Amino acid sequence: MLRLPGGPGEAKVLRRRRFLFLRVFPLVFAFTLSACATLGEHYAPVDEKLAAGDFSAASAELEEYSDLYGEKNILLYRLDAGMLAHYAGQYETSRRLLADAEKDIGRLSAVSLSLTAASYLANDTVTEYCGEDYEDIYLNVFNALNYYHLGLEEDAMVEIRRIDEKLRLLAARHGTEITAAQQALLERGTDVPYDSEAAAVHFSNSALARYLSMLFYRARGRLDEARIDRDQIRLAFANQPAVYGFPVPDSVDEELRVPAGKARLNIVGFTGRGPVKVAEDLRIPVGGGHWIRISLPVLQEQSGAVGSVRIVFDSGEQMRLEKIEDLSAVAAETFRQSAALTYLKTVLRATAKGSASMIFDQLAQTGESSLLFSVLSLGTQLYAEFSEQADLRLSHFLPAEAWVGGITLDPGVYSFTVIYESASGKRALWRDRFENVRVYADRLNLTETVCLR
Repeated sequence: MLRLPGGPGEAKVLRRRRFLFLRVFPLVFAFTLSACATLGEHYAPVDEKLAAGDFSAASAELEEYSDLYGEKNILLYRLDAGMLAHYAGQYETSRRLLADAEKDIGRLSAVSLSLTAASYLANDTVTEYCGEDYEDIYLNVFNALNYYHLGLEEDAMVEIRRIDEKLRLLAARHGTEITAAQQALLERGTDVPYDSEAAAVHFSNSALARYLSMLFYRARGRLDEARIDRDQIRLAFANQPAVYGFPVPDSVDEELRVPAGKARLNIVGFTGRGPVKVAEDLRIPVGGGHWIRISLPVLQEQSGAVGSVRIVFDSGEQMRLEKIEDLSAVAAETFRQSAALTYLKTVLRATAKGSASMIFDQLAQTGESSLLFSVLSLGTQLYAEFSEQADLRLSHFLPAEAWVGGITLDPGVYSFTVIYESASGKRALWRDRFENVRVYADRLNLTETVCLR
């Protein structure tokens, strides 16, 4: 039988505190683990529909599971549902969902400090999902395409301009929060290595956004602006080799040389799946034989099967699409700042939890209520160990790569097949058929194709 120190009064207090510990800490653990539960299990049936190329069925399947997202993941739901609606050709639905997602990001950015404070209690999963920078950028790309398909090209150009505005502010987006977190760590006397260069973002110009802008300007006869965008595509490749490790598409120069009376058919394709987040666990010494455990989200690229994209017209004419943007590489580059902020916040939070355990350890050595303080020390250690969970939330249906191409034709009606090929080019992975596509002179004829393999 456990013998409690001191008289009946102290024994009664210790029993009460022990009772609270045994009741409260399991509840804390349950709350923490439930907050960290992933959404992965409900994606499987949706992914099956995507693998079969049935985007409408995938969109409907996701809607069946919409309640599982919960209030903390409303932004995530709108990104996922918005992308599937776009692939399914439900452009108005997609436009609305992605526009709401953009509003969510703006709202959550405005209250990020209060959300950050909440995350210090357990981990980042207890807060509302705020989105990653690359999600914020590419939702405008797909909304520009939504507006184009809806016949609203002026609105599409507004979306493209919003991308440029966001990219100009990207480098400074998390700067204030990073500085505050660093200062807090210094005040605690925590000597944690931190590479400021690792937090620098070297992405300020999207070739894909510039390409679409060039096409919109060309269709309106604004050739000077179109030439500026063409030059910006070249600069994007030249100045950002970490993101653009492949050649500028040859067809870019051809876009501004369409003969009078001829039509230009442009095709943009999206392949693969964007990156996922995985947890990386680290242990950091904090002195006195104590360690703290931190769990950090790390982006992991998903290998795609598509190595090339070929277009075969019923007439026998062929063309190839060329890669213009590696969205996964952009995701990794723009993730640097948020990863740096997450690292600093996580160390600060884990240090605070570890400090509580160290304080209780010291009090346990005094001999007064040593059992209580030993129990509290163990409890805080367990809480610090199990409550640190990496936030692995990320939109599930953004593509990995963007491909573009164009061909000059006589105005008329054309049918063609988009063939997605393996890296070796010897195996066709997927065929996307287009029947009776009318191509006009003096206007933008843009066809979109998707293969999420």
